[in-house]
Amino acid sequence: MANIVAIVGRPNVGKSTLFNRLIEKRQAIMDDVPGVTRDRHYGYAEWTGKYFTVIDTGGYVTGSEDKFETEIRKQVEMALDEATVIIFVVDCKDGLTGYDKDFANVIRASGKPVLVAANKADTPDKTPYAAEFYQLGFEKVFPISAENGAGTGELLDELVSFFPTEGTEDPFAGIPKIAILGRPNVGKSSLLNALLGHERTIVTDEAGTTRDAIHSHYKLYGKNFILIDTAGIRKKSKVRDHIEFYSVLRSLRALEESDVCIIVLDATRGIESQDVNIISLAHRQGKGIVILVNKWDLIEKDEKTADRFRKDILDKLAPIDYIPILFGSALTKQRIFQVIEKAVEVYHNKTVKIPTSRLNEAILPEIERYPPPAIKGKFIQIKYITQLNARFPTFALFCNLPQYIQPPYERYLENKMREHFKLEGVPVRLIFKKK
Repeated sequence: MANIVAIVGRPNVGKSTLFNRLIEKRQAIMDDVPGVTRDRHYGYAEWTGKYFTVIDTGGYVTGSEDKFETEIRKQVEMALDEATVIIFVVDCKDGLTGYDKDFANVIRASGKPVLVAANKADTPDKTPYAAEFYQLGFEKVFPISAENGAGTGELLDELVSFFPTEGTEDPFAGIPKIAILGRPNVGKSSLLNALLGHERTIVTDEAGTTRDAIHSHYKLYGKNFILIDTAGIRKKSKVRDHIEFYSVLRSLRALEESDVCIIVLDATRGIESQDVNIISLAHRQGKGIVILVNKWDLIEKDEKTADRFRKDILDKLAPIDYIPILFGSALTKQRIFQVIEKAVEVYHNKTVKIPTSRLNEAILPEIERYPPPAIKGKFIQIKYITQLNARFPTFALFCNLPQYIQPPYERYLENKMREHFKLEGVPVRLIFKKK
């Protein structure tokens, strides 16, 4: 049984600040604009040897016409449903509001243990203000400051007393992390929701709905993995407000954290320079890559359309040519499960360990058949190949004159490696060493 804590409350009371303090990372975007946290997202925390998952939620508002507010409300209700214990955050500066009272009724209906965190009690003279929140009818009220950490120790001591078990330190160690990346509005969140089969992220047709990178644990065909849905990456010149800037940073961090990136392109727009940048970045960082051309249902097609698209993509990505390209639609669910199967396959290609004997049996005859061209009358002899320990397939080739190996020959060897050992979707690095 997992220990799960949901942090809830009306907008702008400091939920994300508390979330970041508990997980000891700056993971949630913090800003004093209401509604910055739209989706619920997860982090891991530990206190006195007990491990637990923390869910940060958007601010809960009742009776609002705003479509985001309605969606946030649904997300909060899901979080309440998942939680073992609820931290209800209120604001000492504002005092008790009608919204707090409305929300207290919603929480009470969940029947879960509730701890009231009276936030923004930054100085001892503000602590007495917390007392008025006893009117909400909950037994425990803790004056805290999420900003400077005051009072959070007492809150946590109480919190962990509700956990039935010690919990696990990192429930996701060793599970492939797959990031869904792309420009805004290409259909990344729709893809995630189609895969998960429920509204894990808020989807609307407004660009920039997803502000944070969201991790979802997922199981398909008996395979476990983490899906990371991210805010769209826009060109720097298009990044207007600073929340948008943080979102781009968060996407780049998601790319760094992931093992495999699914890059989503919009079929109606083709591959654009920003897509090429994202793919080159993933390539440079040694990530596995799969391309999904989404919205394929909107394209007029004949039997050559997919080939033309594929050629256009590979021309613009040259010399990167090892990436599988799939055509589908998150809306009609066409080929979306193949995308995941392909991503898991690419993860295995990325982590494969090839025995040295197999490497030499396969590649040395290829070298004999087509040896490296002689340079300045000197003959290059490659004697032995072995795989190195690295984040993606990296091979050391021992030879007499490593400095004379030319890039075209290196490409020839890389292609032979890919032919013999399934290395689709992953970068391959060859290092020539003196024997």
